[in-house]
This record gives sequence, structure tokens and C-alpha cells, in this order.
Amino acid sequence: MSRPVHGTWEPAPAARWEDAFLSGNGRHGIMAFGDPNVDRVIVNHHTLVRPNGGEHARPPALAAELPLLQDRLLTGDVAAAESFTDGRELQWVQPFHPAFRIRLGGAAPEAGADYRREVDFTTGVCTAVQGAWHSEVFVSRADDVIVHRVTEPGLTTVVTLDHRLPGAPRDLAVGHSTVLTPEGALLALRVRYPGSDRAYTGVTLAVVTGGRTHTSVPGVRVENAGALLLLTRVRRHTGDLDVLAEARALRALLPEGADEDPYASLLARHTALHRPAYLRAGLDLAADDTERALPGSELVRRRKSPALLERLFAAGRYHLLSASGMLPPRLTGLWTGDWNTAWSGAFTTDANLNLQTASAASAALPEVTEAHATLVHGQMDHWRDNARAIFGARGVVAPAHTDGESGHLYHFSREYPLHLWTAGADWLLKPLVDHDETWGERDPRTAAALAEAALFYEDFLTRTDDDGHLVVVPSYSPENRPANASWGAVNAAMDLSAARHALRTAARYHPGTPAADRWRTLADRLPPHRINADGALAEWARPGLEDTYDHRHLSHLYGVWPLDEINPYDTPGLAAAAHRALELRGAENDSAHGHLHHALIAARLGDGERVAHALDQVLGGDFFHVSLMSAHYPRRDVYNADAAHTLPAVLIEMLVQSTPDRLVLLPAVPETCPEGRLRGVRTRFGAEVDLTWTSSGATAVLRPSRTVRTELRTSAGDAQPLDLVAGEDHVLKLGAW
Repeated sequence: MSRPVHGTWEPAPAARWEDAFLSGNGRHGIMAFGDPNVDRVIVNHHTLVRPNGGEHARPPALAAELPLLQDRLLTGDVAAAESFTDGRELQWVQPFHPAFRIRLGGAAPEAGADYRREVDFTTGVCTAVQGAWHSEVFVSRADDVIVHRVTEPGLTTVVTLDHRLPGAPRDLAVGHSTVLTPEGALLALRVRYPGSDRAYTGVTLAVVTGGRTHTSVPGVRVENAGALLLLTRVRRHTGDLDVLAEARALRALLPEGADEDPYASLLARHTALHRPAYLRAGLDLAADDTERALPGSELVRRRKSPALLERLFAAGRYHLLSASGMLPPRLTGLWTGDWNTAWSGAFTTDANLNLQTASAASAALPEVTEAHATLVHGQMDHWRDNARAIFGARGVVAPAHTDGESGHLYHFSREYPLHLWTAGADWLLKPLVDHDETWGERDPRTAAALAEAALFYEDFLTRTDDDGHLVVVPSYSPENRPANASWGAVNAAMDLSAARHALRTAARYHPGTPAADRWRTLADRLPPHRINADGALAEWARPGLEDTYDHRHLSHLYGVWPLDEINPYDTPGLAAAAHRALELRGAENDSAHGHLHHALIAARLGDGERVAHALDQVLGGDFFHVSLMSAHYPRRDVYNADAAHTLPAVLIEMLVQSTPDRLVLLPAVPETCPEGRLRGVRTRFGAEVDLTWTSSGATAVLRPSRTVRTELRTSAGDAQPLDLVAGEDHVLKLGAW
């Protein structure tokens, strides 16, 4: 097999911000248009959320009313939860927004010269070239700075910082300054939000080689230079910021020696961190080299092409890594070119965030999980407030939406009673548990958070049914409702699975303690899942609640994916019922996250045909922009990272699945992927796997980091014991799959 392409390219500049190439370091993000006439780079930063009142919002104080609500729901009042509110209007979290664009105008590239722009996934460098004009920009993971170099003989241009992107509020207080300093030309843009002490400042240091530089408010003019190097940072702050100190800090990043190329020095430091992380895993589907060479805009139109899947796998891992650092990816990753970002550009935690980060453990991106952990652990105090205010309980309750600053649960309404969702803590802690299992060490922060999730259930699970089972009441299945009841109900399947998992996992993390015994006992008292009259796993285990099938969320199949509670090997009856539920599930509004969530569950259930169908809905639905970032809806409607970031997880799950006790190879390979090689995948029992397959057989090379006995499963046979010794490669030869 020849080597897949680790990047994408286009023969024309981006005409829309959605098509701009992306780079990021998990703090700063950029969108590079690559236009030689007006070179534009939109700057983003994870901290930039616009105050809208959400920064002061708190969870509703409803604990005193909880017992009455539980009584009413348990006696059959199916609309009881609609009045469980403090009467507030729907409050969105603070919206994510762009900082500004760096604009270089006035350049005169060679007319008629060939043009090309590209992004190299191994370095994160976005490059555009026309004739002698050359622009390259990246975001340093080592130095947390945006580095932009433009070269052209006799380069003449005006550099400005401009916040006026689509949707920018008119009442922002904006100030510009331009100063020529010994370090270089300094541009600063300060933006203060109306009615707030919060502000942000963008600082750009322009280092010019040759020519003349002078101020041209609000920017700087460069004439007859050989090269221009721009170093840019964004600071979120209150009060004033010392921009001269920022300029000195930027200048300190450059080498002292005149003979050393400053751009090369900055790039080398960044690449030393970025490249190894990106290259840890890869996918080769034996695609045609002619198709591999196509620009992304051509390739995305070839929905059946293995080259398209290869490039989307590579782009998905690249974008996911680039968006993750101080925080995990938002709904838009780390990028937006519009101040009116859909759904506030928030972290939507009842589906989207976990789907986007689904490949973090298996695709060897611990940087993503650490970013996820930063979000979770940074909000634990607020999660405790939620549990006390709404449920009168110890422990934690996670919100379904967060702006990254506040973990308070205040975004809810009658139609979306997200304050009733109690499964969020377990759902958000599951990736941290997967990480611990993959790397073989238990993070004490995860152990503490699991204990708090279990404490919540100790206080919350107090009601029982006629059979003596504990009852989850109120209960909510995001973002669906029973066909014959209101949204707030009893015993949603996701809540049952989450409670069982949280209690048992907390007990496992705290062995030999009295609390562990209590938690296991509570878990054992929860009711089983219900199979409805259609033979499907019911979304609500409470008898009498009817399913609503045409919905984008698949929350009720949480026990299949990401949990291992329901699988074809240990619980074949429930797995069959889950598969029936998947068959009956509609796509509602064709959201990308719904299709790929469907694919992840289908892969766990061994249905390669259904995986292929879900992928086809996304690949054939025009979901991908030229940048290979995705959209929420078909026909590239609403910029959104769900499809881009989730797709690598789907491709891995159809080829390799693992638990601490099991390895499953080739469980759900579509006919459209008859051969290939997946390398660098990590398992939850501590082995790295390289898998090569054709229609006639497969070879897996396992490189275990710890000595374990696990179980091997393939689509072709029964379970086999698999003994692995730390440090010794183990080769498996498989027959036709």
C-alpha cells in the first residue's frame, strides 16, 4: 500500500470563512483564506464568550418541590414535570465568537501565476503560494502564538486587525493602537463588551525584513520588504492589559542569533509536539493514488471513494487535536467566523461533546482526553451546586450545555427540561475511565469525581416500584419524549444505564471500602431494561410509556455505546432488542451527529451494513466544507464539528473494539472497505494494535504495555483466550472475515 495523504489542498483561495483552512493548538485557532490579493486570517480563542447574563445565572432552587413531583409522576401524572420550574425564560450560555481577522491588503502577486493553498496535517501549517508570493501560518503548540510569515520580493502591504466579522455587535467598545518599537511594529486591538468589565485584546508583533515600516492607523504599512513575520496572541482580561509587555514576550520567542531563521525556529519547536501526536495512528484503505491527489473540493464529491475516507480520517484527527488543549472542542471545534454562532458555539454535553471526542483513547490522542478532563474537573463546584439546588442531594449533576466558564445548570425550558437530566456526570466521566483503562493508571481526580457521582445516586435513588426496584424519577432521555407523555418521565433507559455504570465504576475505583459495598448494592437494585411490543429496547423502562422513534438522539442505547452493558457476546437478548431499536430509529432532521451516533452503535452490534448506510448519509449529504470541517445539517448548513471529529471513531469501531477484558477484530466492516491497514490503535487492556486486512484474511500485531489475559473475538468465530506479555509483540493471523 502506498502512503495516504496527510493534508488537503485547493486550487483557489477560500471564498467563505467556512472553507478557510484550519490550524490550532487547543487555545488559539485560525482560519486561513490564503488569498494573495487580501490575505486574511480569522483568529479565535477558546476563552472568547460574550457576556449575555449567563455568566451570572444559577441553577433553579427546586429541591423542596422534588418529593411532590416524584409523587405525581409515580401516580401517573404524565405532565407533572412541566411545572417543575422556577418560571424563568430560556437562557442560553454565553456565545462563543471570533476575536478578529488579521488582514494584509495591497499585495500584488504575479498575475497569471499558478495558485495553490494547502494545509499539512503533520505540521498544522496552512500555506498559500502564487508565483513569488508565499504565505504560511500555523498556531504553535509549544509557544502558544500564531505565527504568520509572508514573503515576496518588494513586499508592500498594510496590516490591520479587524473585529468586524459577520454579526459583530455595534455596541462593542473598540480601540486600536499602532506603535513602532525596538522589537518591531506593534498592533493592538482592544474590545470591551458592553455593560461588562470583561474585555479581550489582540496583540500582533510585526517583524519586517528589509524595506520600510511606518504606522498607518489603525494598522501598519510595510513597503519593499523581503519578508514579514507576524506573531499574534489574544488575551481575555478585565481591566487594562500591558501591550508593551506582551510585545516583549512575543519578541522573546525569537532567536537571538541573526543567522537563525526565526520562522524555522518557531516551527521546529511546535512540530516537535504536534507531529508525533498526529502520527500516532493512521488509516490506509488502499485508495487510488489519482484520487488521493485530488483537491478536497473534488474528493468530497466522490462519496464512495476510499481516498475520501482516508482523508476525512486524517483531517478528523488533525482537527480534533488542534481544537483540544485548555478545553475540548466546542460545537464548532475551536473556530468560527461569525459572532452569531449556532447554539452559542457551546459545549453540548448530552451528545455532541462525547461524540466528537469518541476516538481520543483508541486513536491515541491523550491530549484530547486531558482537555476534556480540564473542562470536567474545572466545573465540579458548579456541578455540586446543581445537585443541591435542584435535587437536594450531595454529589454532582452536570449541565447539558456549558460555555466552558460556568458548569451551572440554567439552560432549560418546557420542551427541553435539561435540568431533569441526571446521567450527564457518568456520560462525561466515561471518557476519563476509558483513558485510565487504556494507559493503565487510575487518575485520582477521576476516582474522586466518580465517588461524587455515586454520592448523588445515594441521595437521589430513594423511590421504589411495586417490585422493590429503585426508580429514577424524574427521568429524561435527551432530547426526546414518550409518544404518550411529556418530556419529564420515569426510568429513561439512559438514566438506568448511567446510574448502574456510575455506581459500579465508583465501587471499582474504591475497592474494599464501605462506600463501594453500598454503591454495588444500589446498582443491583435498579430495574432491568424493558423490551417493548415491537421487540425493541424501550427508551423508557417504565411500563406504559410508548416510544417515539423518529428522533436524532439515541440516548436509550447508551448501554451499547459507549458503555459495554449491552453487547452481542454477554447479553445477546438485549443486544438483539437494541438492534431492533436501532432499526426503528428515524433520522428526524438529518443531523450529522445522529447519523454517526447511529453508526457507532451499529458497529458495537456488529452490523457493518448499517454502519455503511449511516456513513453514506453523511458522505452523500454534502456535510463537508472545502476545509474538511463539517456542517450540522446536509448541504453544508450550519458550521459544526460533529461529523468531522466523530468520523474517525466510527472507522476505528468498525475495525477494532476493546474492553479491559475483550478484543474484537473486524466486527462491522462495510463491503466498501474490502482492504486496508489501521495502525496505532490503543486498546483498553493496554496494547497497541496494527491491523491489516483483505477479503481473504487479516493480520493483527499487538504490542502490549502490560501483561494481561483477555478474550479475542472476531466476526468469524467464538471467543478465544489471548495471553499477552508486556513488551512482547503478539501476531494474530485471521481467516476470511
